[in-house]
Amino acid sequence: MRFPVSLSVYFWVPMGEKIVAENRQARRDYFVLERFEAGLVLTGTEVKSLRAGKLTLKDSYIDQRRGELFLVSAHIAPYEHGNIHNHEPERPRKLLMHKQEIFKLSQRVMEKGLALIPLKIYFKQGKAKVELGLCRGKVFGDKRDTIIEREAKRDVERALKDASIGRKQ
Repeated sequence: MRFPVSLSVYFWVPMGEKIVAENRQARRDYFVLERFEAGLVLTGTEVKSLRAGKLTLKDSYIDQRRGELFLVSAHIAPYEHGNIHNHEPERPRKLLMHKQEIFKLSQRVMEKGLALIPLKIYFKQGKAKVELGLCRGKVFGDKRDTIIEREAKRDVERALKDASIGRKQ
């Protein structure tokens, strides 16, 4: 039995977030005060490399030039199957945000010790996005305090787990 074309059913599946890369070093070296989302202007071969997971955010940062934000020194490897029109691996990439948001962020960055750091890059509904963090740098003592807190939390969780196992037996 054949159905007319108008009765064929198309299913729309919502696309979730696919994380391409995270900047773990930023979480270690900075306190993240606020998080923002921005779009990313990319070429075709850059998108294909991102989908393959060929991205490094180490030592990358956000720079403001003439009222626009740019992702600087993020390494997107050249696409394997690209031709002579492949992209430069570490070119500055423009970020897409509203002008008011950029102005507010630039005012906050001018405060002492604050910086805009890319925390992760991901695909959201098929579009490349960057999660920016308004961050304050940690000094050596702060890093040590963070490690001590993490170890104390781990010890408490371990003790609770051991106590719950002891009660069951």
